Amino acid sequence: MEKVIKYLKEDLKLTYGDTIVIGVSGGPDSMALLSMMIDLQKEMELDIVCAHVNHNLRSESDAEALFVQDFCKKYAIPFESIKIDEYGDDNFHNEARTLRYKYFKKLIQKYHAKYLFTAHHADDLMETILMRIVRGSTLGGYSGFSKKIDIDGYTIVRPLINIAKEELIQYNKEKGISYVTDGSNEKDTYTRNRFRKYIVADLKKEDPNVHEKFYKFSRVLQENNKYIDRVVQEKLPKIYPQKVLNIEKFLQEEKIIQNKILYYILEHIYQDDLMLITDQHVQLLHNLIASEKPSGYIYLPNKITAVKSYNSLTLTKHEKEPDEYNIEFCNIVNLADGKNIERVEHCDEDTNYVCRLLSSEIKMPLYVRNRREGDRMTIKGMLGRKKINDIFIDEKVAVQERKKWPVVVDSTDTIVWLPGLKKSKFNKTKNEKYDIILKYY
Repeated sequence: MEKVIKYLKEDLKLTYGDTIVIGVSGGPDSMALLSMMIDLQKEMELDIVCAHVNHNLRSESDAEALFVQDFCKKYAIPFESIKIDEYGDDNFHNEARTLRYKYFKKLIQKYHAKYLFTAHHADDLMETILMRIVRGSTLGGYSGFSKKIDIDGYTIVRPLINIAKEELIQYNKEKGISYVTDGSNEKDTYTRNRFRKYIVADLKKEDPNVHEKFYKFSRVLQENNKYIDRVVQEKLPKIYPQKVLNIEKFLQEEKIIQNKILYYILEHIYQDDLMLITDQHVQLLHNLIASEKPSGYIYLPNKITAVKSYNSLTLTKHEKEPDEYNIEFCNIVNLADGKNIERVEHCDEDTNYVCRLLSSEIKMPLYVRNRREGDRMTIKGMLGRKKINDIFIDEKVAVQERKKWPVVVDSTDTIVWLPGLKKSKFNKTKNEKYDIILKYY
């Protein structure tokens, strides 16, 4: 791993006595990194702290924490660990990442450390880039993640970002370094696992050094992104003063600058939760800004509301569920309760959580709103119309949930779907003709 050590000495310019917190899960990647740093510690008299987060999700979690602790004892490395007892209702991977980095920051402050090292490697970078290309992201987002980033008075460093997974496995084998394996990494349930097992694996068959191409791609995007960022920073004081977007001045800019400004706003609001935002959310913001209506609003993840009022747009956090909402549908709608209704290209499901429509039979665009007094819908396969409130009673929907339950209507306010509960006469089977698929999750 000479190129890793060379980077740390010559590019990062580690100096004697630097304090480094290293995130260590016990897997092959982080154990390889910890081993390298132990070797370098002897040479440069570095202060190393091992930080382990026990996510407490598998039966092996406690044993893995003990494994890392025993390894640190052997080499007299300070070992710090936290066990997460419970998670909220948010996206698990996002919440787990947020908890990890909050803990790491506490250790940085406790030990007055200069660096946080993580074991993200070249395969991680490839997976992230591919996932964001499929999901949609920003210019910076498509670049994956940086090798080095300064944040909150310390520096996050990913020294292994251009090292392939296979190289790390081989390094451990040659050095006799033990590590633990996470069986959940083989499950196809998780999106990243599918990318790793099938797409990245096939790319490596085409070119064993493909990770180097991805690393170069990442750096080129980051360089371009930094230039555009500088341009945006010059324009922000006039376009986004006091955290209020001036719509008139915003619309005078080129689309790439507009996008960058919106992502700048979102990055500062979401910070570590930015992965919840896609280009579809940004398009919803564009639509709201460009709308001829003088006022309006949309919901974004994590209870963020974007509110347009004449020539201004503000993003604020709402703590209470709104009493009423009526949102124009544009590929995806983020509801205030954290759930989503998204237009998808393909879906094999045929439950009440999926709706197939033929646009020529309804009046576009679609809207998502909450229940209104007297709402009725024609249920597929039934004669006549049924009250929405009666459906709630039949389906045993709690009273407190009924008022905010989403109702999908067309532009004539005709109910075309009651997500998760009932399909209307407009719903199509998989064997019929349709051009719209909606999914509620």
